[in-house]
This record gives sequence, C-alpha cells and structure tokens, in this order.
Amino acid sequence: MTDSTYPHHTLSAQDAALIEELRHATRELAAENISLRRELAGTYRLENVIGVSPAMKETLRFVERAIDSDATVLINGEPGTGKELIARAIHYNGPRRDHRFIAQSCASAPEGLLESELFGHTRRAFTGALEDHRGLIEQADGGTLFLDQIGEMPMSMQVKLLHVLEEGAVRPSGGSEPRRVDVRIVTATVKDLREEVEIGRFRPDLYYRLDVLRIHLPPLRERHDDIVLLTRHFLEKYESRAGKKLGGIAPRALQALRDHTFPGNVRELESEIERAVAFANPGQMLDIDLLSNEVVGEPDLLRITGADSEASALPSSLRGRMREIERRMITHELLRNNGNRTRSAAKLGISVRALQKKIHLLGIKA
Repeated sequence: MTDSTYPHHTLSAQDAALIEELRHATRELAAENISLRRELAGTYRLENVIGVSPAMKETLRFVERAIDSDATVLINGEPGTGKELIARAIHYNGPRRDHRFIAQSCASAPEGLLESELFGHTRRAFTGALEDHRGLIEQADGGTLFLDQIGEMPMSMQVKLLHVLEEGAVRPSGGSEPRRVDVRIVTATVKDLREEVEIGRFRPDLYYRLDVLRIHLPPLRERHDDIVLLTRHFLEKYESRAGKKLGGIAPRALQALRDHTFPGNVRELESEIERAVAFANPGQMLDIDLLSNEVVGEPDLLRITGADSEASALPSSLRGRMREIERRMITHELLRNNGNRTRSAAKLGISVRALQKKIHLLGIKA
C-alpha cells in the first residue's frame, strides 16, 4: 500500500461507516414516525371522543360519514367545543391517516404572512424571500389541511383556495407554474358563513365548495349528559399529570358543573378541573370550594364551610372544625384570585405574611 493510496482507502472506510450510520438513523426515524402515527391514530379513535348525549351522538354519526368520504368538511360550533379534535378524528380514522395532518388558523397571522404560509413562495418573490418556501398546502400533500376560523380568511386568499379545490393545484407567490397537490381540506368556523356570504365578506363559490359535509358541534350547555363523563375524564388526566390522587367528586360539585352554562364550552370545563386539581390536597374530595365563582356563583359562608350538609365530613372537634373551615376559606380566596396572595389576604382581612404562615400550617397547595 503506497502513501498516496492510504488516505483514499481510509476516507472510503469512513464514508461507508457514515453511510451505514445514516441508513440506520433513517430506519430509526421511519420506525419512530410509524409509531407516532399509530399513537396518534389511537389517541384520536372515534370511540375516544366523549359524548353520550343525543346531540353529540347525532354529531358523531355525521363524523363517521365524513371519515368514509374524501369531500371537504365544514365544522361549525362555538369556541371551545372541540372543532380541531373532530378534524383530527376524521383524519386519523380515514384513509389519509399515514400522511400529515396540518392545522392553521386563518386569524393568527397578518394577511401577507398567512398567504406565504399556506401557498408558499419562490425565491425573491418579495423583499426578504431568500429561498423557495413550500406552503402548508404542499406540505399536507396526501394528507389533511385543517383551516380553523375560515371565516377570517381575506377575500384575496379565498380566490387562491378556491383554485386549489377546483384544480387540485397550488401556485406559490412569485411562481409561474402551478404545483399539483392531493390534499383534503377540513375547515372550521364560529361564524355563520351563509350570513357572511350575504353581507359580502365571504365568496359564495368558495362557500359551496367548503360546505359539502357540514358537522355541527353542540355547545356544552346542550350536552348535560356529557358533563359528568368529561369531568371524570379531565380529573383522571390532571391527577395523572400532577401525580396525586383525589378522593373523587362531591355530588354537589357535579351538580354545580351540570347547572353551569359553560360559555367557554369543553375548554372551560377542562380548565376548571385542571385548576381544581392543582389546588386540591391528595385524597381531598373535589367539592364546590375548589370550583370557581363562575361555576358556583358568589360564595357564602355556609357553602364554603359545608355547614349546610351533614355529609361535609368536617372534623368533630371545635378546633379541628375551625382549622378546616379556615383552610377552605383560604383555598377558596386563592382560587378566586388565581393564586394571588396579596389580593387574597386583602379579601380575608389579614396580612400577606399571616396568610403565608397559614398556608404553610394548614398544608394548602398554592
């Protein structure tokens, strides 16, 4: 072996090792992608969508039909009803499950940036465009693109989206040639798009292309039978995250949740339970003292202390009972003020230092 050939053979061995390492990494990445897709498919199985109320059962029947079709879907419902959850269920239970699901809000970015994000752009299409950019429509090729708040899409972009739906092609900003795409469009809105069409804020031709399969998500106030199921689901979820087990849910707390109108819908209920778990002590029952004023109304001493119920499980001794009443009142004020100790102390008529001492002595998680 000569000196001139030695480096060449050494470099070839290094290249071979590097190529094998890259192949191994590629195989691992592919395996991870398959595992992730299966995990997502399991997470968004239709049977995991919680709903036994008549209104939700009717909605799920429409979702099943949408899964078997490749037509565009328009999901409408109030904020917090779970529109993206339904869109993901449609994707991960359908024939496109092995391809990408991409979600984009039409109200989350300025018009120029949103257009570039969705449709892409070529190098030098505008000042600052230093390289070609594949838009989300192209990135979702073979899969599903979920466009939330579609009613906020500017008119100029509505024309381009209509072209994608009619021609199956997207033209990036600055590009001369359209690029073929095979993407399913699922949209969602809180607005009445028919009304938006009538007042001239939404193109009628695009509306009719989007409103092929319409799915209405009922508000939580029309799903009383689902509130208990959702509450227990969120309780288990946040108990697991917090690493602590509570003593269940008091009947009057469940009734308060059932009676609440939930303007924020499922998202509001989830936030309510997450906060209650955060403030609860291990083993403590989730009672109305852990719920917000929005759910139970303005507090009164009988309700906070549990003195209106023989089942409130207060200690029998006067000292123990006073400590428990004090703990409940402090916990309630901390909940009312989102954990702010200065405001809570002012409401309770004590100093912040005294409040901090009581929090420590009473074992309050705050």
